[in-house]
Amino acid sequence: MAKRMFDLVFSFIVLSLAIPVLVPIMVLIWMQDFHSPLYASHRIGKGGRHFLFFKIRTMVPDESLALVDTTTARDPRITAVGHLVRAHKLDELPQFVNVLRGHMSIVGPRPNVKRETDLYTEEERKLLSVKPGITDMASIMFSNLAERLSESKDPNLDYNQLIRPWKSRLGLLYVENQSFWLDLEVVGLTAMSFISRSGAVMGVAKILKRIGAPNEVQQIVLGERTLSPYPPPGSDQVVMSRRP
Repeated sequence: MAKRMFDLVFSFIVLSLAIPVLVPIMVLIWMQDFHSPLYASHRIGKGGRHFLFFKIRTMVPDESLALVDTTTARDPRITAVGHLVRAHKLDELPQFVNVLRGHMSIVGPRPNVKRETDLYTEEERKLLSVKPGITDMASIMFSNLAERLSESKDPNLDYNQLIRPWKSRLGLLYVENQSFWLDLEVVGLTAMSFISRSGAVMGVAKILKRIGAPNEVQQIVLGERTLSPYPPPGSDQVVMSRRP
């Protein structure tokens, strides 16, 4: 109950404060190509249920590119205004509407498209036991994901080999240790990340140490271990294909 009340109050406040910023941005996006400034896609939520996920549209309205799920900093689909919006994470603001509708929470594992959840191992399917969130420990750790994959020739596969193994492990650690206090810590660190990403990541590392996270996860977060192809939780095989 406390989590849901926090979600409702926090989302209402954020959306109320964001309206003066959102309206002119949405007008600018519409003026670029006269298409809707909002982007909606189907994501998988708690219990495997589909829901409509909202973002500010930062890319060209080209449906033929819809199969590319992982975006890099050099993605040619991103518009001029889109680069500015992404740089300040403003495209995420409409997700607070998802929170108000009860499909998402402020804190929780990030929602994925069905193509990605179909690849989940049995262990990873535990991520679907809670509502997906706007932010979590993995969101802080991989807040520069687009830059990390900027040189990638196959961002979707590289995501599954390099990012997913640790993103899923961080998500599972949240599921296993979730509490209202942990939510408040993650929200605070997310706010800090806009000022100091390194400071926020160190905060995540402290949480992981406190909850007894596996050493390899702590090493990845602290940068003591280089990202390289690694099996996702519940598997001993590196992902070689995006087919389930």
